[in-house]
Amino acid sequence: MVKINIENGCYLFKLDDILKEKNISINKLMRETNTDFKVIKRMLSGELVRFDIFVVARLCNYLNCSITDIIEYIPPKK
Repeated sequence: MVKINIENGCYLFKLDDILKEKNISINKLMRETNTDFKVIKRMLSGELVRFDIFVVARLCNYLNCSITDIIEYIPPKK
């Protein structure tokens, strides 16, 4: 899991945890979801600037999970 702090809270990128839990390699995920390697690597490292809803939907469908299993937003504490 990678935590990225932003000005209004933080994001948790949890794709790596799911892949380990399901014993799925990055290469297999890339091939079977027709997703570019660089896109997957950015999701794993938290280096995304924008979320592509079509990519997230493909990953969720393939991994049989919800978007919050892959990416979670946590608002700042008040």
